[in-house]
Amino acid sequence: MKMELAKVHSGLISIIVPVYNSELYIAQCMDSIVRQSYNNIEIIVVNDGSTDNSLNILKKFASLDSRIHIISKENSGLSSARNTGISYAKGEFIMFVDSDDWIDYKTCEKAISIINNDNADVVLWSYVREYPNTSRGTQYFGTSKLRWSNGRQKDLWRRMVGPIDEELRVPNLLDSMITAWGKLYRRNALNGVYFVDTNIIGTEDALFNIQVFSKIESATYIPDLFSHYRKDDLFSLSHSYKKEKVDQWKEMYKRIYNILKENSVSNQYYNALNNRICLGLIGLGLNLVEDTNMNFVLKTKELNNILIKSYYRKSLKKLRLSYFSFPWKFFFFFAKMRCPFLLICMLYFMNKVRRL
Repeated sequence: MKMELAKVHSGLISIIVPVYNSELYIAQCMDSIVRQSYNNIEIIVVNDGSTDNSLNILKKFASLDSRIHIISKENSGLSSARNTGISYAKGEFIMFVDSDDWIDYKTCEKAISIINNDNADVVLWSYVREYPNTSRGTQYFGTSKLRWSNGRQKDLWRRMVGPIDEELRVPNLLDSMITAWGKLYRRNALNGVYFVDTNIIGTEDALFNIQVFSKIESATYIPDLFSHYRKDDLFSLSHSYKKEKVDQWKEMYKRIYNILKENSVSNQYYNALNNRICLGLIGLGLNLVEDTNMNFVLKTKELNNILIKSYYRKSLKKLRLSYFSFPWKFFFFFAKMRCPFLLICMLYFMNKVRRL
């Protein structure tokens, strides 16, 4: 029995933690990792040019645990920090944990048991959104274990590209499953894929996982709420609209399209990408209404400038509203009709509700 357990719980896990000015949260993050019930881990902390007390806190942890390796570099962003971590990793398995988040102490033990028992390339698990005054669990694939293999993994890949049909009923879950954290990857399943800088594509996780999941042979989802994703803007004095993200996301969509083209996929995948483009308006819109330096009129004009872009007009024209729930039908109907005033009103309301 002991030999069997040893076989199941085998393999070095490289946990990559990119850190930039996280002195308020890094201790909780590191504590959750060093206390893992599975001991065969290496903790690669990439200090991405922090100017606060993060490095000193990390050094204290490293002095007490030889599994911690600190790599300091000039600040160049999350993608670069993660890529540096991958290049230093020696493990058969790779896991990402962001410096302001934390994980359950049994995360590694459960994940490596599943990945070995199922001979999976990737294990995905659920997470908790941690707000200042409340916590909200997100089990994006439900409450039962799921497995994709023998060709079915392509369905999961398509889901990473974007939702179709009934999946459109909950559009705000668009990227719940696309995060780099909340997963255990076999090192060879990454197949040489690295993160692209957010300055180029706006957000790094979606493209990374769409590339990775296009090549995997099997994956397993477990509903355990192992990751804790901090949604705490308590220390943020203002929010700024990132206008450049519109063009950056256009570049990301272009790269996803090229991946689909290279893999000679069916129209279903292109429909999924089209829906991703449309649903991206939610994120852009929420970022816009949170801006503390623009008034309502300027926000309305900016949203109109987005809606008149040709690729949004084409994507919205193809978007089918029949699968959406009642409020979202109105939202995307207004988007199709190019009614920025009504959309901004809805976005203000959504932003208020999600903060309750």
